[in-house]
Formats: sequence, structure tokens, C-alpha cells
Amino acid sequence: MRSEADVTAAYGRHFLVAPVAHPEQSLTAVIRARRSDCVVGDRVQIQTLPDGSAVIETIEPRRNQVTRSNDFRSKTIAANVDQAAVVISGHPMLDEALLMRVLIALDAEGIDTLLIATKADLPDARAVIQARGPLYESLGYPLITLSARADPASLHPLQQRLADRRTVLLGQSGMGKSTLLNALVPGADQQTREISDALASGRHTTTFTRAFILPEGGWLIDSPGFQTFEIAHLSRWQISHGMPEFRPLLGQCRFNDCSHGNEPGCAIRGAPGIDPLRYRLFTELSPAR
Repeated sequence: MRSEADVTAAYGRHFLVAPVAHPEQSLTAVIRARRSDCVVGDRVQIQTLPDGSAVIETIEPRRNQVTRSNDFRSKTIAANVDQAAVVISGHPMLDEALLMRVLIALDAEGIDTLLIATKADLPDARAVIQARGPLYESLGYPLITLSARADPASLHPLQQRLADRRTVLLGQSGMGKSTLLNALVPGADQQTREISDALASGRHTTTFTRAFILPEGGWLIDSPGFQTFEIAHLSRWQISHGMPEFRPLLGQCRFNDCSHGNEPGCAIRGAPGIDPLRYRLFTELSPAR
């Protein structure tokens, strides 16, 4: 029987899918094509088999996707999300170059983004966020500061923003993403083991992407933490427009193809309100294309 379903977990070419008509009935699935970029959040057409498993026949067009890429390969993390929640912290030290690349990639897909600053109970972590957080809020990124372990009540503003929405949770390794997930989703560890057992089919499953149903409604899509997030698939125009502070000044440079580096007559270099650190990171990032 052919029907529509949503992909809720992905490990290689093995998936869990939730039929749209009966989302509570998860099915294990494989994909018919030899190679595919099917990811969590995809709406797919499946063929249910007599043993209760399924085959993914086709993937419906996406309204957005979260992708990172270098010069050699591209990896899509999730698709068809309502928003992204990026976990940051001052412990270990906030990597603003990494954060910038993530935010630019999300902007290129038109995905609303909020920042979650974890470990607020640690003085050094709190000091970093207090120093840099207001800048990001001024750029239009809502910032929620919390401590999942020490102050469960600090989760309430985040839970309100996640309710009834599909959110992809992103973050650098070591920022407390797993602790946050376990605080937001009761039994997340057990669910992870169950999903891993279903997908692995006798193999060792280490990291994979999966969606958790939140108690308040909505999905929280968790993916492995990362140490790098490259954006080689984006053009110089997309990168420039991914900097909110640049947008009012774009088009005012002397040269139409200004890279906003050392060209004379650049409206952005040295402009009031441009954070020096973010500008320097931009010049290191912007491709020559």
C-alpha cells in the first residue's frame, strides 16, 4: 500500500518513518534508490511491505533544508523545519566563526533562528554570553539563557518557543546539547536506544539524526554535534546578505562587485555599528566568487 509519511530518524540508508495518516505508528524503512539525500523532516511516499516495514519510493520537494558543505562534499542535516535552535555557551569558549557560518547557512534558507545559551550557572560561561549576547539580540536573534541541570525553571521560555513547531537543534560539540535534549524530552536516552536498535539492524549505530516529539507538541530534531560547519555551497552574495548588520549598506559601495574587504569606497568596512570581530571573521570567510 502506498501512502505519505514523514522521516523521523535517519542512519545511512535506513530510516524511521511516521505515516501521515497514523503518525504514532513508526515504520522502519529503506530507500529504493542507490544513493539519496533523504533526511529527517522529509515528506516521502512509501510502499508498506507485508512484514510491516516500508520502502521509500519518492521524496517530496522541500521548502527548506539545513546544509553544510566543503569543497568536496555536501551534507544535509534536516529539512522542512519551522525554525532552528543553535546551542552556544561560554564554556568551552564560544566559537563565533563557527556560529557565523551556521547563522549564514540558516539565513540562506530563510529559516528563523534562536540562540540557546547553556551552562548559565557557570560564572565564566555566563560572563561570555553577557558580553556577546546583546550583540546577537540586536541583530535579530532571540537569545534564551538557561541552565538545564541547575535551574529547570529556566527552560520554560524555550519550551514555549518550541511548542507546536518543528525545530532542528544544532550545536558545537561540548556545548551541552545532550543535557538540554534530555531535559526537554523525558526519556530521550531510552528513545535514542530504541531508535538505534531499530535502525542498526545488527550493526553498531553511533551517531544519527532523529526527531523527538515534545510534550508541548512539535518536533525537536537532534543531530550530532560538530566541530566544523563549512558553507562552500553559498555564494558571496548569500554570505553578505547573511550578515544582518550589512543589509542596510549593501548596494552603497563604489563598486558593484565589492567584496567588502580592501576595495576603495566600501560602505561596510569601518561603518558605524559593524562589530569589528564579526567583520574580521567575515573577511576571512567570504569566498572569492
